[in-house]
Amino acid sequence: MSEKFLGKYRSESARLQNWDYGNDAAYFITICTKDREHFFGEIQNGIMHISPAGAIAHVLWFEIKNHAKNIELGEFIVMPNHVHGILILDGNEKMKSQIDAPESNDGTTPNDGTTNVDGTDVRTTHALSLPGQQRFQNQGKNTISSIIGSYKSAVTKYCNRLSLPFAWQTRFHDHIIRNDESFQRISEYIKNNPSNWKDDTFF
Repeated sequence: MSEKFLGKYRSESARLQNWDYGNDAAYFITICTKDREHFFGEIQNGIMHISPAGAIAHVLWFEIKNHAKNIELGEFIVMPNHVHGILILDGNEKMKSQIDAPESNDGTTPNDGTTNVDGTDVRTTHALSLPGQQRFQNQGKNTISSIIGSYKSAVTKYCNRLSLPFAWQTRFHDHIIRNDESFQRISEYIKNNPSNWKDDTFF
């Protein structure tokens, strides 16, 4: 994993209120089926035997990179009642800084970004609204929430078209990966999940 992500990791979260989920980082994602039903198949002798719904969940995960910007896909696995995957956002912060950068070509001093159009202090405005609070109002573009929301919707849509029994759990779990060691450990956990199924939290 590239060192460009070092220093951007944070501890485990359940939608951390002070963290912008559009920030460049690696995210360990777990999405469960409703009531942990085995819609995606079964594991026999440590091998995952995938169902038609599981095949859809598998294929559409790899389509994420074709529909979201600045994203890389890490390890991924479909399990009987959940999926595990690593999403890496890389480039969102650069894109946001370019959009937010002040421009001036009339010889005047550009706004330093601390003043709103109406003259109020933007820092005061932002202090009243943490990123976590903003997520309830607007998921934003190319955030983990919007990407996972689109993925879940796509899987549900295709399963419904084929009249396959299927439903997701409402929410999903995330962990903001802290360093290379954690990244490698989580990647191995995902890869070996079928063989360790009986010891899995979701078994």
